[in-house]
Amino acid sequence: MPNQDPLADEHSSTKKPESLLLNLAFNLLVPTLVLTKLSSPDFLGIKLAIVVALAFPIGYGLHDFITRGKLNFFSGLGVVSVTLTGGISLMELDAIYIAVKEASIPAIFGLATLISLKTSQPLIHTFLLNEAILETQKIKDALAENGKQSEFDKLLVNASWILAGSFFLSSLLNYLLAVIILTADPGTVLFNEQLGKMTALSFPVIALPAMVVLTADLFYLFRGITRLTGIPLEGIVKQK
Repeated sequence: MPNQDPLADEHSSTKKPESLLLNLAFNLLVPTLVLTKLSSPDFLGIKLAIVVALAFPIGYGLHDFITRGKLNFFSGLGVVSVTLTGGISLMELDAIYIAVKEASIPAIFGLATLISLKTSQPLIHTFLLNEAILETQKIKDALAENGKQSEFDKLLVNASWILAGSFFLSSLLNYLLAVIILTADPGTVLFNEQLGKMTALSFPVIALPAMVVLTADLFYLFRGITRLTGIPLEGIVKQK
């Protein structure tokens, strides 16, 4: 267990929230359409279609970095991920490399979440328990007043395991989706179309189940906090 207080103050962001619609358009919809509809020699061709499709999420990530003035870890990770996918596709390597790449990133997050429990700032603070979502100072004061800090630490451990489980679920689904979908030979129009199909299916097949687990984890965490602090849910969630 960490020795330092896990509810250390964080600076809340005043930046405009990221647009979910733009995120989906640049990272999912446009790349899918380019790969599935424009890969034939009559349009962009195989390699150029890959380059154009990947330019959208990469450009979106760079735009996010420029407008926010700092590197968003998840946008940066997305840029690295799509760049690796593009590199593997352009070099016409076997599809198993894409499957391994797709599985490795969430698996690393899952392992990092568990390893971070041994540090002063578990990763669950970044994902769920942060000042942008909760009234952390109010929670901290109530835990100290009620003498529930040790029980709260156990709650964080359990929530971290659930969070790690959502990443491991994503890792497995990523791998299975890539193995099942990518059956054509690399460097063919069919392979590009399958890559676009995999991109399109990644949200309903991978993101939605992971979001269900994350939502359940969030409710588990909220319920535990209200029980330990005696503060109702509306009193611990940030009100905009």
